[in-house]
This record gives sequence, structure tokens and C-alpha cells, in this order.
Amino acid sequence: MEDGKLTVRAVERALDILLCFTESEDLSLTEISARVSLHKSTVHRLLASLEGKGFVLRDAASDKYRLGFRIWELSANLNHSDDPALILLPDMERLRDQLDETISLYVRDGMERVRVQAVQSNQAIRRVAPIGARLPLYVGASSKILVAFAEPQVQETLMEGPAWPPGLERSAFLQKLDEAKTLGFATSVEEREPGAAAVAVPIFNRAHRLVASLAVSGPSNRLTLEKMMEHAPVLMEAARRMGKMLK
Repeated sequence: MEDGKLTVRAVERALDILLCFTESEDLSLTEISARVSLHKSTVHRLLASLEGKGFVLRDAASDKYRLGFRIWELSANLNHSDDPALILLPDMERLRDQLDETISLYVRDGMERVRVQAVQSNQAIRRVAPIGARLPLYVGASSKILVAFAEPQVQETLMEGPAWPPGLERSAFLQKLDEAKTLGFATSVEEREPGAAAVAVPIFNRAHRLVASLAVSGPSNRLTLEKMMEHAPVLMEAARRMGKMLK
């Protein structure tokens, strides 16, 4: 039994190492060690195993690691036919050109939201968050959308869970969810990070099931509340079009 636990722990640690590359293209041993909170010798052994199987590659010149060919072989067998991140990308690009701000697509994964697609603004000052970024569900415009239009048990689990911030009033949060359902959109101004604002709307598929949150984000001094109110109808119309493309 002890050997089994050690094996599972080694697998979890190896996966944690691979997940480091969701935010960076290449990383040194020191950087990976810091991110997974493991000793360098342990990380080095795991990297050697991953390298041997082709899941990571080491650049001898820079002594940095990056994802290997096995990752791409696995991804080639993904079924992309129903993937909103790919299907909706052209429409997201058009929306970016129309609103001149960053457009993001978020889905709920348990008690977190994940940024599965993004089209960055062409403006010099813009919000940049990596695809694959995981964020809490209790803060931000897209979080309100993903919780407000989800099943009631999602709200209960979120508010009763260990990650719920002690200082966040449940009644105030529920009021924001009700507002989002009534208006059909949600806004946030410097809720998650200083100087950032966003407006988000739900995307429902043809079966009227919530699929994702579509958001416009940018610096709060440019994406003012007035500007977000102007963007909201445009965003909702875009979400209706996108939803018709999804099963």
C-alpha cells in the first residue's frame, strides 16, 4: 500500500511539473522547483523520466525545459469538433476588432473558472492573462456569470466551501448574481486586480445549456462603467450568435 501511495504521489508531482508550462514556454530547473515547491533533486529525477518519455525536452544551450513532442501527439487526438475555444475564435477576433479590447472565453471547472480562449487587444496598454489560467469563482465578471446561470447547488457548494473568503458577504454576492441574471450581463471593476475592469455575458448552446462566459476586459481608466454599459448589448448579441454555433 505504501508503494502505491508513493507511485501516485510521483505521478501527481510529474503532472504538476507539466502544468507549470501552461503559463510559460520554457523553464529552468530552479523555476520549476520553486513553482511546484519541491527540492531540485526530486524535480530533476522527475524531469529525467518525463524527458525519457518525450513529454519534455531540455535545451542544452539555455539549460531550460519545454514541452516535448509527446504532448503534441496526444493533443492531435483530441476531438475538436465541439470545442468552443476553436469554434468561437473567429467571432471573438471580430468582436475584438469591433470593441478594441481583449476578448476572453471562460468555462467553469469545479469551483474555478478557466480561460480557454483569448484574443488580445491591439492597444498598447491592455490586460494580458494566459490561456489556461485558473481563477476563483467568487470574484470577477465572468465568475458571476458562470455561477449565476449555473445550477443552484453550484452556488451552495461555492459559498460553503473552504476557499470562500471570510470577509465576503454571502448576501451581497447573491445580490450580484441576481443582478447578473436580471440584466443578462455582469461587470467588475478592480475586483480581482487593481486597474482592471471587465464585462461578461453567458453563452448558451442550442439546447440552452450554459457553455461559457464571454468577456471584454481592459484597463479600468479606459473600460469605464459607462463604456461597459455600451459594450454589454454588443456582447450579448455576439453571445447569441456564438451560442447558435454550439451543440
